[in-house]
Amino acid sequence: MTAWTRTRSAESGARAGGRRAALAALLAGAVLLTGCGAGAQSDGTSADGAQRRADGVPAPAPPDGGGRVAEGDRDDTADGTQGEERDAVPAPDLVSTFALDVDTASYGYARRTLAAGRLPEPGSVRPEEFVNSFRQDYPRPEGNGFSVTVDGARVESGDGGDWSLMRVGLATRPSSRTAERPPAALTFVVDISGSMAEPGRLDLVKESLAILTDQLRDDDSLAVVTFSDEAETRLPMTRLAGNRDRVHEVVASLEPTDSTNVEAGVSTGYDVAVEGRRRGANNRVVLLSDALANTGETEADAILERIGSARKEFGITLFGVGVGSEYGDQLMERLTNRGDGHTTYVSTPAQARKVFVDQLPAHIELRARDAKAQVAFDPGTVREFRLVGYENRHVDDEDFRDDRVDGGEVGPGHAVTALYAVRLEEGASGHVATATVRWLDPRTRAPHEAKGTVAADRLDDDLWARGTPPRLQISAAAAYFAQRLRGAETPGAPRLADLAERADGLARRTEDASVRQLAESIRGADRLLD
Repeated sequence: MTAWTRTRSAESGARAGGRRAALAALLAGAVLLTGCGAGAQSDGTSADGAQRRADGVPAPAPPDGGGRVAEGDRDDTADGTQGEERDAVPAPDLVSTFALDVDTASYGYARRTLAAGRLPEPGSVRPEEFVNSFRQDYPRPEGNGFSVTVDGARVESGDGGDWSLMRVGLATRPSSRTAERPPAALTFVVDISGSMAEPGRLDLVKESLAILTDQLRDDDSLAVVTFSDEAETRLPMTRLAGNRDRVHEVVASLEPTDSTNVEAGVSTGYDVAVEGRRRGANNRVVLLSDALANTGETEADAILERIGSARKEFGITLFGVGVGSEYGDQLMERLTNRGDGHTTYVSTPAQARKVFVDQLPAHIELRARDAKAQVAFDPGTVREFRLVGYENRHVDDEDFRDDRVDGGEVGPGHAVTALYAVRLEEGASGHVATATVRWLDPRTRAPHEAKGTVAADRLDDDLWARGTPPRLQISAAAAYFAQRLRGAETPGAPRLADLAERADGLARRTEDASVRQLAESIRGADRLLD
């Protein structure tokens, strides 16, 4: 998928109203707080209810293309009031809105594919998932909301333009192992089709489930559904207290069989999850599969309908864990997007342990539901911007405060990063952008917002200078890498060989093994592309 671009019009003058267009999906298909200073952070407080919608939004542009926007901005405010007591709504053409996404599967699968000597399919490369695969250094909020960090650096674009890379960072407070959380009711839907016989698939799933069974609390519940050509309930929803041996026996007995009927597995899994749901618990379906559907509803429409209805009616969300050298990335992502969940990908026991031991038990509790971000650029300083990734998470600008519109599910300790290539007006100074995140409290569904701003002087330092935050540089390297893999160009992107050297230096500087792995993947892609 590709970034969309908004550019100020030098010749067209103001246009009446806005244009609305849905951003084409790859797969078929937050501000009532005291303002922060440049690069500042804030926690969210309860926001008021629905506000008047903006006039509309422009059509997204093709990869790195140009779109025209109106000269000037609007004077009316979000709820129709006038004056300085409310934050004015910027011209719609200078607003970018998207649902938060904590998926990482695209990067994990790309690494696996490159290690096997193949380039990933461009359609499976989602830059935001590459960026969000790396640890960030954002401050964490004290409460259950988000911190908002906005910073950036100047890049050499080679076209004479004054381009910067702007980073919007949104982070939630981690959850300690001893923290009180509601009990969990987890339904594991396990693919046991023939393709799962390959080493690193079903054997990895069984090992992961066995470890997780020992990590969960006695008051948690677990169910197991398997599917191949048909689905079977191996274990109904069962409290773990006194039943761990029974769960281990069920997991150990799993063996690969015939074809892959994902529709049967997901439908039966949700039936079991609905029947065994617990009031006040975190009810979740965990799909473990290579997502290579070849029987049943392979087009996913029936599966999507089942997932969507269970999410809306019962609040059951979906977590997708992908496995296998051949992996149906697009189907898995489509399913979890509809299930208001996220995806990850595992190919080694170490990765599986990280997901099922370090992440899933801590992330069962949610920090935010239907979380969306909106970035408003200042028409006096910004000439053009390009959001890197998030195309299939696009939200119409006018729907930012419409809480009926789906956003993203975010758990404790998550960090979400969005990168923008921003071209400033010549000699620009002062305010560049305001980033706002809006989310619903997972229990009360009360809306909250938090925001942060950035000024032009925070974008002046060279991206690769020693004094630039290394985590910003790592984000840039991951994003540039992803863009190259999918055939898109981004202002300031180095050649892959140079990017690998940058990543090597960052790995030494941060002593982060995952960054060293990034450098290796970049080198592998460079060899294949040559």
